[in-house]
Amino acid sequence: MHYLDNAATTAVLPEAAEAAMHAMRTCFGNPSSLHKMGIDASHLLENSRKAVASALGCLPEETYFTSCGTESTNISLRGAAHLNRHQKGRIITTEIEHAATLNTCKQLAAEGFDVVFLAPNETGHITPDALENALTEDTVLLSCQLVNNEIGTVQPVAELGALLKAKAPRALFHIDAVQGLARVKLTPKKWNCDLMSVSGHKIGAPKGIGALYVKKGLRLPPLMFGGGQEKGMRPGTEPLPNIAAFAKACEIRMVHFDEDFQHVQSLAAYLREQVAAQLPDAAFNGAGDIPHVVNLSLPGCKSEVMLRVLESDEVYVSSGSACSKGKQSGVLKALGLPKTRTDSALRVSFCPSNTTQDVDAFIAAVQKGRKMLVR
Repeated sequence: MHYLDNAATTAVLPEAAEAAMHAMRTCFGNPSSLHKMGIDASHLLENSRKAVASALGCLPEETYFTSCGTESTNISLRGAAHLNRHQKGRIITTEIEHAATLNTCKQLAAEGFDVVFLAPNETGHITPDALENALTEDTVLLSCQLVNNEIGTVQPVAELGALLKAKAPRALFHIDAVQGLARVKLTPKKWNCDLMSVSGHKIGAPKGIGALYVKKGLRLPPLMFGGGQEKGMRPGTEPLPNIAAFAKACEIRMVHFDEDFQHVQSLAAYLREQVAAQLPDAAFNGAGDIPHVVNLSLPGCKSEVMLRVLESDEVYVSSGSACSKGKQSGVLKALGLPKTRTDSALRVSFCPSNTTQDVDAFIAAVQKGRKMLVR
């Protein structure tokens, strides 16, 4: 099997699975209980919080556990918008966000907020000029991805954050760092970031666990109400096995950050070399600022058909965001690419365990598909 769809999800690291098993079988108390089992569970919870906070580049008290990146984003966007719900100011986001942001912003627009969707330039970047033209005195929120999940573009969040705070100092800045965690060093304070979403299953933790950075001193109205866990930001008994696994995955990925990056960088370079040599009519989409995500189109080869051909050889990639389920990519459309490119796009996304053999298998399977599909 050659799994090259790591932007959709990753295999759970063995060490993370062991951490989850320990929490389930040994340290299974409720962290809110006052007896020894509860206290032991609470210690595991807070130690895990420290590990995740370190990966987020923030303080443990600024780190809140959620169920996923989508929930973290919803808490951020809806919470920021409704801090002053009687003053429905401007919300700025981009046309190339994940569905968690796009659909939440569309809902806020339906509730009466003035929502602006910034268009990227031809490389997939949001320029400071584009943001400045959209800023108004009543802007309450800017939300953008750090790393785009389809084309690997890294947004200039430091410049965008500085501009936002200079022109609209009361506005909050939310960064979707789901694809950035363990791929880009996260420094929310340097970016003037108030809120930042991440997800565990993108880095070797199980599905069902995410985290949210909330700048110290900021209090958002919660989406849900309950027993007051996570300081009321996200009530409900904490899923300790998933949290322990997330913490272990963060520890491993951050210890090996530099070597992982170099390895993936070499794989992406090898892929581009092989595509240039063996698939000369292929075209790369987006700037590809990080090596973990490579997006390319093969004119004449419909994505959904090519995916089935690759799958028959146990090569797994995608045509875009897993959440889009085969719909035309809004990201590639926003770049202004012709339909022949958007309809034939494939996303290859790497993790540290991938090898050149995976790339070779991908190239061979694509060549097989081209012979079947292109006449």
